[in-house]
Amino acid sequence: MSISMLSPMGLLRVIPGPFQGAFLLSLILLLIKVAQFYLRRQWLLKALQQFPSPPSHWLFGHKYEFQKDQELQQILKWIVKYPCAFPRWMWGSKVFFQIYDPDYLKVILGRADPKSTELHNFLSPWIGEGLLLLNGPTWFQHRRMLTPAFHYDILQPYVQLTADSVQVMLEKWEELVTQGSHVELFEHVSLMTLDTIMKCAFSYHGNAQLNRSTHPYIKAVGDLSNLFFSRVRNAFHQTDMIYRLTPEGRLNHQACELAHKHTDQVIKQRKTYLQEERELEKIKRKKNLDFLDILLCAKMEDGSSLSDQDLRAEVDTFMFEGHDTTASGISWILYALAMHPKHQQTCREEIQSLLGDGSSITWDHLSQMPYTTMCIKEALRIYPPVPNISRVLSKPITFPDGRSLPKGITVLLNIHALHHNPKVWSNPEVFDPFRFAPGSTQHSHAFLPFSGGSRNCTGKQFAMNELKVAVALTLLRFELSPDPTGIPEPAAGIVLKGRNGIHLHLKKHH
Repeated sequence: MSISMLSPMGLLRVIPGPFQGAFLLSLILLLIKVAQFYLRRQWLLKALQQFPSPPSHWLFGHKYEFQKDQELQQILKWIVKYPCAFPRWMWGSKVFFQIYDPDYLKVILGRADPKSTELHNFLSPWIGEGLLLLNGPTWFQHRRMLTPAFHYDILQPYVQLTADSVQVMLEKWEELVTQGSHVELFEHVSLMTLDTIMKCAFSYHGNAQLNRSTHPYIKAVGDLSNLFFSRVRNAFHQTDMIYRLTPEGRLNHQACELAHKHTDQVIKQRKTYLQEERELEKIKRKKNLDFLDILLCAKMEDGSSLSDQDLRAEVDTFMFEGHDTTASGISWILYALAMHPKHQQTCREEIQSLLGDGSSITWDHLSQMPYTTMCIKEALRIYPPVPNISRVLSKPITFPDGRSLPKGITVLLNIHALHHNPKVWSNPEVFDPFRFAPGSTQHSHAFLPFSGGSRNCTGKQFAMNELKVAVALTLLRFELSPDPTGIPEPAAGIVLKGRNGIHLHLKKHH
C-alpha cells in the first residue's frame, strides 16, 4: 500500500481533482528536464573525451576540488598534469573548457567565435550591449567607429592629464605616510584611474579622489564584479527570474542603478553642453575628439546616430574597462616592485635620469624607459589584470595536436594559467624582467595581458601609457616595501584583485 502511494498514480489519487492536471504537467516537465540534463551531459562527455581532467562528481562537478578563494592556485596545480587544456565541470551539465597553451590560444583568437551567451546575459544589465559584449557585424561597426579614439594624436595630451591625477593620489599618500600607516593600494588607485578616464575619455573634471568617502561608482563596480563571479558559479542563480528574488540579485540591481546613474550624469553634462548647434559643429571641427565626442558625433552606416541605449552601453563599458583593469595592473606592478627592491631601484634610477624630479612627463618619455617597461610587462605576466576570456565555439575546431571539439562548447581562455604555464615560461613564479629584454623572443600568444586577435583590447596603448606614468611618478616619490602582516593573494574575478586588498609600506624618497 505504501509503495503504491509513493507511485505517481498513488499520489494522483490523494491529490484533489482540480490539482491533478497541474501535478501531471509538473511531473512531465520534470521528466523532460531530467532527460535534457542526461542527454546534454552525455553529449558533453563524448565531446570532451579526448581531454582528461581530474575526477568530477556527476552533479557537483569539480566544486569540492576547489577550496574557498583558491581557484587560481588550484588550476595552476592542474596545468602541470594536463597539458594544453582540460574541462572544468561546474555542475552536471555545465562545463568550461580551460585553455592555457599558446598554440591553442592562437587558433581560438584567430577565429570569430562569439562571447559566451550566458556570461553575456549576466553582464549586459550592467554594461549593456557595448563593444565588450557585441558580436558579428554590429561589433565590427562599433569597433571601427571607436578606433579613432585611440589614435596617438589623441593619446598624447592624455599623458599630462594622467600625470595630474597620479600627483593627486601621491599627495594623499604623503599625508598617510606621515601618519605612519601602510596604504591599501587598490581603492586609491581605482579612484585615480576613474579620475583619469573621466578626464581623458569624457572631458569630465570631477573630484573623485578628493572625497573622503568611497566613491559610489567604485563601490558599485566592486559589488557588480563580485556578484557576477559568484553568480557564474551558483547553479541556482542562472535563471534571471530566480536571481532577481535573491538578496544577491537585489544587490546586483541596486549596484547597476548606481553605476548607470554615474554614466548618465557624464552623458547628460556633455549633451547639455552640446545643445547649441554651433557647439556641436565646434566639437566636430576639433582636431582631436575624445571618446565621448566620437560617440556623440558618430553616424552609423545607415546615417543614423547611436541610440541613447547604445551610447550608454559604450560609456558603461569603457568606464568600467578603462578604470578597473588599469587599477589592477598598476596595483600589482607596484606590489611586484615592492617585493623586488633591486629591480625597483634600477627602475627608479632609469626614471630619475630621464625625468629628474618628475615635474614634467611627456609622451616622448614613455618610450625611453626600457627597464621600467620590462618590469611592467613581467608584472603583467604574473598578475594579468583580466585572468579569463570566454568564447563559445560557433563551429568545430581542431587544435594543432589533432584533438578537436564540436560546435557549442564554452571555452575559457585562461590568461592567468597561460602566464604561469611552466611549459611556456621557465620558472614562471620567478619575477624576471629580462624575459622581456630587447631582442628576447617568445611565442606570439605566450603573453596576452590585453588579449589578442581581432578582439584585442582597443585601449591597450592608453592603458600602457597610464601604467608607465603611474609607476614612474610613484617611484620618484616613494620607496615601496611589502606589508609583512598582509601579503596579498591573487583572487579570481572579472579583474584580478588581492584578497583583503594590496597593502604596501611607503617611504618618502629623498
